[in-house]
Amino acid sequence: MSFQDDDSGRRAGNAYTASDITVLEGLEPVRKRPAMYIGGTGAAGYHHLLWEILDNSIDEAIAGYTKRIDVTIHKGAKSVTVEDDGRGIPVDEMPQYGKSALEVILTKLHAGGKFGHKNYAYSGGLHGVGSSVVNALSSQLVVQVKRDGVRREQTYSKGKPLTKLTDVGPCRGHGTRIFFEPDTEIFGDKLSFNVAEVRDRLESKSFLHKGLVITLRDETVSPASEETFVHEGGISEFLDKIIAAKGRHRVPADASNFYVARQTEPNAEPSWAIETSLAWTEATDEAVKSYANGIPTTDGGTHEAGLKAAVLKAVRNFIDVHELAPKGVTLTPEDIREGMTAVLSVYVADPQFQGQTKARLNNPEVAALVDNAVRPALEKWLNDNKNTAESILARIVLAARAREASRAAAQQVTRKSAVARRLNLPGKLADCSSNHAEECELFLVEGDSAGGTAKQGRDRHTQAILPLRGKVLNAEQASGNRVAGNKEYQDIATALGCGLGKDCDLSKLRYGKVCILTDADSDGHHIATLLLTFFYRHMKPMIDSGRVHICQPPLYRIDIGSSTYWALDDAERDRILKAKGGRGKPSINRFKGLGEMHADELRDTTLDKRKRVTLKVKIDDELETDRVINDLMGKDPAPRFRFIMERAGEAGDLDL
Repeated sequence: MSFQDDDSGRRAGNAYTASDITVLEGLEPVRKRPAMYIGGTGAAGYHHLLWEILDNSIDEAIAGYTKRIDVTIHKGAKSVTVEDDGRGIPVDEMPQYGKSALEVILTKLHAGGKFGHKNYAYSGGLHGVGSSVVNALSSQLVVQVKRDGVRREQTYSKGKPLTKLTDVGPCRGHGTRIFFEPDTEIFGDKLSFNVAEVRDRLESKSFLHKGLVITLRDETVSPASEETFVHEGGISEFLDKIIAAKGRHRVPADASNFYVARQTEPNAEPSWAIETSLAWTEATDEAVKSYANGIPTTDGGTHEAGLKAAVLKAVRNFIDVHELAPKGVTLTPEDIREGMTAVLSVYVADPQFQGQTKARLNNPEVAALVDNAVRPALEKWLNDNKNTAESILARIVLAARAREASRAAAQQVTRKSAVARRLNLPGKLADCSSNHAEECELFLVEGDSAGGTAKQGRDRHTQAILPLRGKVLNAEQASGNRVAGNKEYQDIATALGCGLGKDCDLSKLRYGKVCILTDADSDGHHIATLLLTFFYRHMKPMIDSGRVHICQPPLYRIDIGSSTYWALDDAERDRILKAKGGRGKPSINRFKGLGEMHADELRDTTLDKRKRVTLKVKIDDELETDRVINDLMGKDPAPRFRFIMERAGEAGDLDL
């Protein structure tokens, strides 16, 4: 991303004619706008290519044709091979195209065998774009198909065939093998496949599909290593792993998992299948890992809503039947689900995913299906395990009482009314004049000097500035009392007015968005990380609701002739110089800190909503996020040391 003046739209007359219209053919749209198909060209999009190919093999397993999937990450981690023993992609000719079905699938959008339910009752690939998108975004893709005793092969580059589909010899068995290497023109040359991330995804797939054998061969190490995943215990075994990995303690300690599986009769229409396992723990949050047709739905959806509704009804019915309602406290849905850890997997014939990345399931009917399948089974489980159920209820009541006690104790940081909104606010806060929280922004700025510049460059109506002094306290290592007593964090909590911890109530926010504004160097990144740790541990609803953003101030100002360009880092500086350097001798200014920037420079690049670029903080994987923060910011130095040693070779990329 860059901050560049563009006056191309100011040509004389602003001529706009039919000659300006571009029609993208074949797979050109994918290469032109890859984010539309894979969510972005960062690490997540890079790995999404592998997930698309893997999910095609998983769909064969769901249909009952694949028993084994082999994934190989090749040396350098820049390429990967996925092989299965399924039916093999059809290779016979499609007369209307004069090409094999294989070539049509790999070179045309919306071509595939999953639009009806003849070959796949359930599948994650619905739009016929997965394989063709991977092909379009790969510098090389080689596909081998084993069918009818013959092995056939074809090679592609950037979505176009380099060879014809040729016979390469006889074979035994059947299946598909795809090798691909993501194109550096799209993703750059620094990205590579993360072996640990791939391993976790493969293991989760083996939990979701009982008996499916998945192997991972890692050729990035010498000698190459190989690991096999097969889990006959399914998602109940998966739940055990999640609870152990998060270090959670069951309630009660010897409790078994609740498990239920329901599905329609064969050939029923519409068909569906539901499987879930859950348990209560002593943790203070709920954690639901959900899947739809084998695809991880990291943003939840209607199936999660159905599960949460079922748990709420089942627990309340158990309380009513046994007359166990507590006195002096009201149980909220959050109290009942606090500490609940669950794995949920659903299969539906026509899933409606939100976006090609399929992070959320939107089928409205699925909520009722899950509710009706889980609620009676959970009620029966609670009644059959009354001692366990009563321990869970005691834990729920404790959560409710702690919530109410903490609410009373946190009144000192609640939001003031519009009339008294400036009373008791931090003295160094430069507040804005608007009383409408959703349009207001609070900038947490590194240092008084930068704070002064930001105050001069801000929009006084909607932007407030709170300067922070140096590096703030590490909230991961400090006790709750130390965090609550820390002056910087007190100022943040008081300014926001929404409370801390379990009492964080976003309806009381004085600012709809928090923007972390630090220097574009390693110290600035460290301060931003400390602030993110604080928000994650003590004001997590702010992150969950997308209200925490990281500003992207430029590191360089580049003047070439009468034009000014802004670069976030060295790589962007070099791209600008390469693209624009021929227009004159460049003048390059590197900012040592925000305090060196003029108010108008900071406004134009970082504060102005019309021109700036910010990064919204989002949690894709709760388990991984919790582990990383604990490893890198916690008291135990061993995980940090291991992290540093494993990445010592990347030290040259750091701004030291």
